[in-house]
Amino acid sequence: MTLPTTPPISARPSVVVTRRLPRTIETRFTDLFETTLGADDDRPMTKAALMKAVSSCEVLVPTVTDKICADIIAAAGPNLRLIANFGAGSDHIDVAAAHARGIIVTNTPGVLTEDTADLAMALILAVPRRLVEGDRLTRAGGFTGWAPTAHLGHRVRGKKLGIIGMGRIGQAVARRAHAFGLSVHYHNRRQVPAPISDALDATYWEDLDAMLATVDIVSINCPSTPSTKHLINAQRLSKMSEDSYIVNTARGDVIDEAALADALADGRIGGAGLDVFEAEPKVHPKLMNLPNVILAPHIGSATHESRREMGEKVLINIRALIDGHVCPDRVLPPRETVSLAS
Repeated sequence: MTLPTTPPISARPSVVVTRRLPRTIETRFTDLFETTLGADDDRPMTKAALMKAVSSCEVLVPTVTDKICADIIAAAGPNLRLIANFGAGSDHIDVAAAHARGIIVTNTPGVLTEDTADLAMALILAVPRRLVEGDRLTRAGGFTGWAPTAHLGHRVRGKKLGIIGMGRIGQAVARRAHAFGLSVHYHNRRQVPAPISDALDATYWEDLDAMLATVDIVSINCPSTPSTKHLINAQRLSKMSEDSYIVNTARGDVIDEAALADALADGRIGGAGLDVFEAEPKVHPKLMNLPNVILAPHIGSATHESRREMGEKVLINIRALIDGHVCPDRVLPPRETVSLAS
């Protein structure tokens, strides 16, 4: 396919940043580029505002809260050269439509790995030990002293952890899990290379249903694709035991949230830790009242260090384009439907 001819990018391009970023990163943007920063109230831009922005800017810097659909791509002016996403995902961007217009799409992979894995491990520890339930009980004045049978949870050491999606974050979770005495199992669209699986002492399961029936804790670390939407549905939740737990720090639509709420309410699984939601920022109302689920506000990468490094990645991709180099974190349209992390 022959891509349309695009004009060269300015030495000091016009850049629209859709949300507020760390102050040091915003300062770098305003020093280097003709930058329009996100609104002071830090609310996501409307579709109309995004269409107006892409009609005139050379670089758009969106986040996961911005749905850059084909309509917005179609509204892009001839000068839009780059959509430099502030975040590792790209499922909220119509990459194929951008590619067809000759617009480059980049993201910020790698820098979120350790912080997201930390949060996944925190949930893996907190949910079986009912940590947040205990916090609520204590704050409500319900703690009356230690008792032999009060607030019992489950030991983590010796349990089987099933990782869905053994990419960078899945591997980082596996490394942490070993330190806590968990055995690691994983399901992926293909087996990871032997040196990696050997180092992680990880057992591969081609059959996801069989793995779910075997493990005690499930950690979701795969991307959102058409094939992974509702990958964990009512039928698959039924494979899990009553004392099993599920943690999701990837994308909300990988789990059928309504089915999960029913399974938790009925005691068909023991608990869940969720950092992402299917209709974010909305949460299924049934989940809101369940004691055996931890609801985190999408904070997997919410550290000062990670946010600064994400901003630096965006800056590097913009500078590469200005200097006539290949953007190091370019995202291309998928050649085939991808089900799990590679």
